[in-house]
Amino acid sequence: MKQEHLSENHVSRRSFFEQVGTGLQGAALTWLLQQDLYAESTAPETKKHQFLSGPHHRPRAKSVIHLFMNGGPSQMDLFDPKPMLDKLHGKEHFKQIAGEVEFPERAGALMKSPFQFAQHGESGMWVSDVMPHLAKQVDEITMIRSMYTTNLTHEPALYKIQSGSEFTGHPALGAWVSYGLGSENHNLPAYVVLDDPLGLPVNGIENWQAGFLPAQHQGTRFRATGSPVLNLKPEFERPPAVSELERNLISRLDQIHQRRHQHQHQLEARLSTYALAARMQIAASDALDLSQETAETQRMYGIDEPVTESYGRRCLIARRLIERGVRFIQLFINSQIWDSHNAIASSLKSACQRTDKPVAALLQDLKQRGLLDETLVMWGGEMGRLPIAQLSPDKDARKSGRDHNKNALCTWMAGGGVKQGLVLGETDELGFAAVENRVSVPDWHATMLHLLGLNHEELFIERNGLKERLTGVGNEPRVVTEILA
Repeated sequence: MKQEHLSENHVSRRSFFEQVGTGLQGAALTWLLQQDLYAESTAPETKKHQFLSGPHHRPRAKSVIHLFMNGGPSQMDLFDPKPMLDKLHGKEHFKQIAGEVEFPERAGALMKSPFQFAQHGESGMWVSDVMPHLAKQVDEITMIRSMYTTNLTHEPALYKIQSGSEFTGHPALGAWVSYGLGSENHNLPAYVVLDDPLGLPVNGIENWQAGFLPAQHQGTRFRATGSPVLNLKPEFERPPAVSELERNLISRLDQIHQRRHQHQHQLEARLSTYALAARMQIAASDALDLSQETAETQRMYGIDEPVTESYGRRCLIARRLIERGVRFIQLFINSQIWDSHNAIASSLKSACQRTDKPVAALLQDLKQRGLLDETLVMWGGEMGRLPIAQLSPDKDARKSGRDHNKNALCTWMAGGGVKQGLVLGETDELGFAAVENRVSVPDWHATMLHLLGLNHEELFIERNGLKERLTGVGNEPRVVTEILA
């Protein structure tokens, strides 16, 4: 057979597949997205949300750093001294509060605090001796000693404090803020989570889920060491021109696919997430590069000390993310180190040693950089502790801890439009229940949103015929105006 000469316009089989390879990748991506979306087609439909053109009213804070203390810090051992516990130490009290004890078989007598309290700052705020660094910053904070919740078990109490509901599947605090305000930085997520390298908290990633909001509002986990986000960079480098052509083609295919499936709102969320990931390759790495910080700053956060290195690193990263326009940042501790059922004298001290110095440094650093006025810092857990002892199985009083308490807990806020050096509310003489200026979890949520310029009643998404809100449906929360500057 006579061999034909190939013309310049002739495309061989090999060259054809070399040229369309990138297009096949884009088509494959589109097909995978389509399969993923069909798999989620049973999820309830939600009304498509357009970001607000601006806050509902003038905001006092632009961003939030939420320092979440998993497990339930003990209020009468940290910020709410009770002389009556000293006086009645060892006296039986179980019968009076039996219905509020989660582990009645281990209940003991009234127990005084193993720590010493002193007044600090011009405000004279009481702080125990296990928080010497925060004691120097009390004139910057508002201490709420009268907060309470609705469940004394960790899992539902965590859902409550994080999402406003005791049940799973509801959007987290940061997801609502992202949904209402979006991000100030096109190259970084609005909602970032800095969890502990030692492990996830109780309830795991559900603590920062988007729930029934569009998926793009869920928290994005950043690692404090190594690559900030896993799988963010390609496995091998390609010429920039090739990468740009590939992204442009995939983007055009995505747009075509999106126009054909305009009612698949999860598709919009996923496409925006992929686009954000591409932009984050440089921005996230820069934000987490602590080598740009001075040695003095790193020492202030305790990064040079083994006990405080991890939490100090994340507190410093939080400040760097705030500077770059991230809207909401949450810091978590592994498991629930504040859950002091046993040996509270050592377990609570250990939790404070890991976090006290970095937290105080964060407040000091934000203030000296002029960022504290526009940044709302929040500290607290999901519950408090009981005034009676919880005994160890061998009944050794020296190993006593405290059981869960939903009726009273301490939390504090700083910066972002709250008063300085204020103590709000009181508990009873034993620290068992909030009795004056009580603050519910929905009240706390409404106040946070208010400081960000959001009206908790107007921030909602229509779902199953209801206007779902962070503060719940049918509740009547109030903004805690007493703490507003």
